[in-house]
Amino acid sequence: MTRAAVTAGIVALLAVSGCGEPRSGALGPAPTAAAPAASAPPAATPEPAPTGTGTGPPGPTTVTTPPAPTGTTAPPAGTVTIELWYVRDGRIAPTRHTRPATVATSRLALTELATGPTAAERATGLATLVPAGTEVSRIADGTAVLGVLPTTGGPAAVRLREAQVVWTLTQFPTVRRVRFGTAGPVDRTDYADLLPPIVVTTPLIGARVTSPVTVTGTADVFEATVNVRVLDAAGREIATTFTTATCGTGCRGDYRVAVNYRVDREQAGTVEVYEVSPADGSRTKVVAVPVRLTPRR
Repeated sequence: MTRAAVTAGIVALLAVSGCGEPRSGALGPAPTAAAPAASAPPAATPEPAPTGTGTGPPGPTTVTTPPAPTGTTAPPAGTVTIELWYVRDGRIAPTRHTRPATVATSRLALTELATGPTAAERATGLATLVPAGTEVSRIADGTAVLGVLPTTGGPAAVRLREAQVVWTLTQFPTVRRVRFGTAGPVDRTDYADLLPPIVVTTPLIGARVTSPVTVTGTADVFEATVNVRVLDAAGREIATTFTTATCGTGCRGDYRVAVNYRVDREQAGTVEVYEVSPADGSRTKVVAVPVRLTPRR
């Protein structure tokens, strides 16, 4: 075989091996950079509630603070960050709260659900249906047991209320399922239909971010294409990019992308994640996250 034929064969193999990788690229005026789509890292690693109890006696615990995603501020030591699922537009959506460390993470999580979103979170439409006094009576064999939740608001509200509890409690390693009263245990898959097409896990509402800001979450969108743009305080688009989720068009996949933007002073801003309509090219399924934009250090 000639040297030219061998070289051609190697080039062909390299071209084939590159197929199937997530695509990303710059679409707007500001420089952008996109990381390959990958599973979004856990929002938090709080100390789980002891097996067999919803609260448990105080005991020694080590709280570790995971590194913050690029462009965000790490939570202070001696705290725990928990993921909370609230309600917006008839679906469930996540946020995270950082609170003083505790071994009773299930109790803390349910208390935060009942307390409801912060003022900034409420301004984006988040709300809670979980009433005060909702508690775990025990956790055994991966199942958290609670009483029956109120039926106020009808069947749709009951499912949303249960979904809030299930998706929040199952972030903890000791909880895989939840049982309400004497009903059979349920898990996240029982409420997956209540997720919006696009879920944004970072950045958080009100987060102070720097460039590049990392945007993560899950999505079920056309051809798995997730679009992101950054708006400044005046609502002007200052950066835009896209990436592909690990699955799409009928299935949910993870996405992760870093967006470079440029501002000359700290200001309010918005990170928007959306789908481009295949019908008319408009932005649809938009999730807008208000943030504080800071200049690149």
